[in-house]
Amino acid sequence: MRTFDTDALECLAAIVEEGGFERAAVRLSVTQSAVSQRLRALEAQVGTVLLVRSRPVKPTSAGRLLIKHAMQMRLLRADLETDLQDLTPGAGALREEDRISIAINADSISTWALPALGALVREGLPLEIITDDQDFTHEWLREGQVLGCVTTLKQALRGCKVLPLGVMHYVAVASATYASTNCPNGLTPHNFRRIPFIAFNRKDDLQTEFVGRACGLRRVSLSQRFVPSSEGQVRAVLAGWGASVVPELQVQGLLASGELVNLAPNTTLPVNLYWHCWNLDSVVIDRLTAALSGAAGAVLKTPRS
Repeated sequence: MRTFDTDALECLAAIVEEGGFERAAVRLSVTQSAVSQRLRALEAQVGTVLLVRSRPVKPTSAGRLLIKHAMQMRLLRADLETDLQDLTPGAGALREEDRISIAINADSISTWALPALGALVREGLPLEIITDDQDFTHEWLREGQVLGCVTTLKQALRGCKVLPLGVMHYVAVASATYASTNCPNGLTPHNFRRIPFIAFNRKDDLQTEFVGRACGLRRVSLSQRFVPSSEGQVRAVLAGWGASVVPELQVQGLLASGELVNLAPNTTLPVNLYWHCWNLDSVVIDRLTAALSGAAGAVLKTPRS
């Protein structure tokens, strides 16, 4: 079995994670020339191109495999440091370049996930959270760029294990002022086309799915505006931009105060969430799994059988 230079593997991962050679060089504290030399040496050893020189650069199929290997090496170092800390407290810490990456959907970040990870970060885990739509976070795991993800995908990916986290319920809201002027009777089959809906991005289909469920329609076409932030979506709604479908957890206080109005009080959209991670014997993975599943279990609903 071939062995690969650790610095060259980290160089490849850094180029992809940072989006280019120059920023990778800054992160690794080497020259850009050194980054290029390490990549060329690795490509020569593998015998194929590892990067597509686009903007940003993207890994080839072989590149993704080696990046996953680099991530696994980071995990081994993280496990070793954790074990050493237990034996000799204060005897070292993980380097920033040994960052542990996971992908979590923005709505979970804005509600329950960050408090769950606080203890691990305070203990020195160099955590990187990558955010994406909940239907697409698993693609980061599939490509080997993260060791775990929170997603709506139920089926375990190859080489991974999956744990149900619970159900996040979504509601349709608008500001009290906007609702009284534009939809005083709430969301109906007759007015939804006139209401601009604020979505996270073009991948976000929660808005159309909710309206279809609330109005009893198979297909709906909405006027949409895009704000790539869960908190930003709520602020846009409060500012009168239109309506949005957001986690009930996120807006409970605003609904109680009357600042926001539930446009379809008889309808919620349940979204099942799952934690996927590499199926490896790892202290770090076990602690991440315990932290996320514990926090999710405290606030998310239990799926109906």
